[in-house]
Amino acid sequence: MTERIFAEKTEAWLDVAAHICAARGSRLTDLRRQVLGLVLDAARPVGAYELLDGLRTDKKGAAPPTVYRALDFLLEQGLIHKIERLSAFVGCTHALDADNDGACHLHAAQFLICTGCGQVTELDDRQIVAALVAATRAIGFTVRHSTVEAEGLCAACHG
Repeated sequence: MTERIFAEKTEAWLDVAAHICAARGSRLTDLRRQVLGLVLDAARPVGAYELLDGLRTDKKGAAPPTVYRALDFLLEQGLIHKIERLSAFVGCTHALDADNDGACHLHAAQFLICTGCGQVTELDDRQIVAALVAATRAIGFTVRHSTVEAEGLCAACHG
């Protein structure tokens, strides 16, 4: 496979992702790295078939199962999120920040989806997470994963 060069920030995140995976006893293979790079470099959430098209520029024989296996791995590692409403994926830049130790913890992502331009913004609001954990503990439930998706208009589309 030809070595794809991503944006400088994406390459840095890919290196962090490789270290996170290694610390967890797993491996960010070349294919997984390439899929993650395509997700991180995308300006908007990207679908599996868009990723497949991107992969095929370097790996002509890439097939849908190839992409889906890579996406499953990246989701399990917490390196990407699936935006259910859009059936598309975004990178979890909060997990890839350089000061993250790669430890598994509850990351309850919140996404703001603009119905005007399609832009998705990830929040990492600890107050929302705390409220969710408190509400669920009150009924004896333990949250392991949570994704909140809110639709509306971004500031640019609203104005």
